[in-house]
Order: sequence, then C-alpha cells, then structure tokens
Amino acid sequence: MIIRLEQPKEYREVENLTREAFWNVYRPGCTEHYVLNQYRTNPDFILELDFVMEEDNRIIGHVMFSKAELVLEDGSKKASWTFGPISIHPDYKRKGYGLKLLQYALDKTRDMGIGFICMEGNIEFYKHAGFDLASKLNIHYHAEPKDAEVPYFLAQELIPGWLKSNGIAEATYCPPKGYFVADENPDAFEAYEASFPQKDKAFQEGQLPQFCQSCGMPLMRIEDCGTNADGSTNFDYCQYCYKDGKFLQECTMDEMIEHCAQFIDEVNKNMPKPMTKEEYKQMMQQYFPMLKRWRK
Repeated sequence: MIIRLEQPKEYREVENLTREAFWNVYRPGCTEHYVLNQYRTNPDFILELDFVMEEDNRIIGHVMFSKAELVLEDGSKKASWTFGPISIHPDYKRKGYGLKLLQYALDKTRDMGIGFICMEGNIEFYKHAGFDLASKLNIHYHAEPKDAEVPYFLAQELIPGWLKSNGIAEATYCPPKGYFVADENPDAFEAYEASFPQKDKAFQEGQLPQFCQSCGMPLMRIEDCGTNADGSTNFDYCQYCYKDGKFLQECTMDEMIEHCAQFIDEVNKNMPKPMTKEEYKQMMQQYFPMLKRWRK
C-alpha cells in the first residue's frame, strides 16, 4: 500500500473513483466527484493535502482538504479547515483502508500546523480517527438549531487546546461555498455527470435526511419526489413543488414560508417540543436560504 500526492494525469481516474465510492451512499446519486473536479482550481483547495492511496498499482482511495471558516458570536471569523470527499473504491471498503488513508492525511495536516477540523460524516466511522460531535466543543452547524446535537456534524482539535488558544469559546461552521458547486451550477453538473456511464439513483437505508429544496418537505421515497421534463424522477424537489420540469407555484421564499406555516400541526407530530406558528416561521427564515431554490 502506498499513499502519495495526486498527479494531474490521474484527475479523471480519481473523479470516477469518487463517483463509484459515493453513489447512493449519502443521497440518491452523488455530486462529490463534481465537487472534486471544480475544487482543484478553488483557492481554498490545499494542494499539499491532496492524497491518493494505491494498492497493487491501482488507485483505490483519495482524500482532499479545504480551508474553511468559523463564525464567532460577535460576527467575526476565524480560519478553520475541513476535508472531503474521502473515497475508497467499493471493492476495498470495510477493510481498514479508509482509516489508514485518513490517519495518514491527518498526521500530515498536524505537521502543517492545522489545529482544528470540522466535517460532515458518519460518527461510527470517524470516531476511530478521533472525531466526535462538534456540539461537544460548542461548534454549531449552520443549518441546525444551536442547541441541536447534530449526529453527522463532527469535529476534532488536531492540536489540543487550539480553540481556546485562538479565543474560540463558541462558533458556527458553514461549509465552504465550493461544496455547493453542483447546486449552484446544475446545468454544468448535469453535463459533467453525462460524461460518465449511466447509474441508477435510489433511496437507501443510512442516507442523510433528504428534503425538498423548495419547501423543506422530507423526501424518503420515490413517490415523494417531483418529475423532470422527460418524466424521470427529480430527487431535489417534492411532488407538490415540481412536476414535468417546472415549479407548480411561482412564489417568493417568504410566500413559500407562509404556505408551509399552515402545516405546523403536522410538523409538530414529529417534533420533540411543539412549536408555535411564529416559531416555525422563524426557523424556516433561517433554514430556507440554504435550500437550492432560494440560495443566493
């Protein structure tokens, strides 16, 4: 097994590896390969931490790191870092390769003086590399309530005491803009995706919660989803917002929030603590700008 820096001639091979590794894992289909494709020219990309793993003269793994930011309570910002996608070819998963690649990369990260990492992933895997819930360090996720213990939002002080030494008692993390490139450039992403062999998208157990990118409705089955102009399933929008490639309601974000607020009684059936209609609207005012339809 060899771990080394990625070479430009390997870019397409590594992107295909990333696509294979993430397909239907966290969501129906995946966008991680396009994120990687676009990130290599992003100023946040850390070239010195762009590693591939080889086994039997074959690239079986890859990981990349990015600069990020923490927003403090007073609105000021502090430098932070994140990583991902980290990819292991499906033939080599659950054999310890991913952990070895990550531990190697984190050691190199510490050597560079990088002291703190936030990321999104499965704690059952990443806890073996020293990660824990970010909420335990008073680091909040931008798309969740501050008092929430977000199970997929993880963090680690690579240099013990780094947060305190940088004056960070509490902060909010927003993923770097580069991770949203597929949502912000859907036509470019679809053209890029079409250059790979066709694969079927599907809902699977263990995926992250999926929500309509217009109204926030949970998407858990094919039947919940809208349709594209050709009749195929659209996994971004629900059947009530999107049909035959068009939105069913032309409205502003605030109008959509008013519409959704009518269903507060249904929402409260799945909430640990019931919300008033005004509390629900306030929550949507924070959440909806993160959705694809309303993101600026």
